[in-house]
Amino acid sequence: MNDKPMLILIAGPYRSGTHGDPQAMAANLARLETAAWPVFAAGHLPVIGEWIALPVLSSAGAGPTDPLAEQVLYPTAERLLDRCDAVLRLPGDSAGADQDVALARRRGLPVYYDVAEIPTLARHANA
Repeated sequence: MNDKPMLILIAGPYRSGTHGDPQAMAANLARLETAAWPVFAAGHLPVIGEWIALPVLSSAGAGPTDPLAEQVLYPTAERLLDRCDAVLRLPGDSAGADQDVALARRRGLPVYYDVAEIPTLARHANA
């Protein structure tokens, strides 16, 4: 097995089903973030597209419900997938996460549906 850490995109619902409610989006982001530690503990580097896209939107004076978000959220994930080695797809309806999975598959990247499926690097087996 490769002993190089993977950059793993954690994909799942963020805006989906929230009807623009900031608290619901924050709860979705928090749920995505719960997968970050297990990915890291397995020896890899987790990343969530919103960690990058939201500051970009903020610097443009916009937020996740602004029209500009369509030009930032999905393109950020797409650009990020140019650098990622795999995707962890968390449960829940999400057109964006489904796009991430489809793009990862086209690029030949592994897609995991549970953190337990992600290989643990030998040097992190006891993390």
